[in-house]
Amino acid sequence: MGDMALYQAQEMVSAPRTTNSMISTREAQEVQAAVFMAKQFPRNENESIARILRSCDRMGLAMKATYSYPKGGSKVTGPSVRLAEAIAQAWGNIQSGVVELEQRDGESTCMAYCWDIETNTRECKIFVVKHQISTKNGMKVLTDPRDIYELVANQGARRKRACILNIIPGDVVDAALERCNKTLSAGNRNMPPLIDRLRDITGHLQKYFSVPLASVEKYYGYPLDAFTEMDFQNLVGIYNNLREGGAKREDYFQLPKITASEDEPEPDSKESAAPKSGKKGDAKQVSISEL
Repeated sequence: MGDMALYQAQEMVSAPRTTNSMISTREAQEVQAAVFMAKQFPRNENESIARILRSCDRMGLAMKATYSYPKGGSKVTGPSVRLAEAIAQAWGNIQSGVVELEQRDGESTCMAYCWDIETNTRECKIFVVKHQISTKNGMKVLTDPRDIYELVANQGARRKRACILNIIPGDVVDAALERCNKTLSAGNRNMPPLIDRLRDITGHLQKYFSVPLASVEKYYGYPLDAFTEMDFQNLVGIYNNLREGGAKREDYFQLPKITASEDEPEPDSKESAAPKSGKKGDAKQVSISEL
């Protein structure tokens, strides 16, 4: 019995090693196969650019193509995570993603990467995400695995976007943004009146991020009925950035002071059906293209 127990113990120790070895071998084979296929079927850049521009003809993508946030008294805009992902898919022979390398002591060490398999050009960023978020009452430590996952995914998506944009040629990205702007301009002819779309997007900001209309109007400096088409597109960019976790609502808007704690349950009323601010996972369920 002693020999049998020793044998079983050795088998239990060697099993994880065998499994890890098999996983490593399989991953190495997948990389070799990807490199082989990329060499056998190199991208045709003209066809890839044509695919990217066709993707930008879709109103759903064009509406989510940019983000916007304030910095130094001005507004910064650029291609969003969704546009970067669409460009990478259409460009071809590209692998990108976010990997959690380690999780301990209330933080996650992660790596975002983008690899052009055909040219063997690789961009990666290693970053640390602390399991905490800023609230009106100070820093709140996250313990729920879903909240931690969403926090890591939000921060990882922005790093992945940066990696993709460092790999894709800049003129290709500029052409995609220009085509998205043309798509928006052409699509607006068949869309509801501007004031109705403005009411929809401000309603989404109120519902999912508790940003009242007065705060939006104060941010722009004039009432909603004076907003232009450019203001609408900029507001959509702000909403997309909030939804992707690229900024906090306080980065844009001056919000009314609330004495009650954010962590306390809201009174049972019809108005309390709206989720609390900062629950970006709920906002992701809304398609901005429906506006």
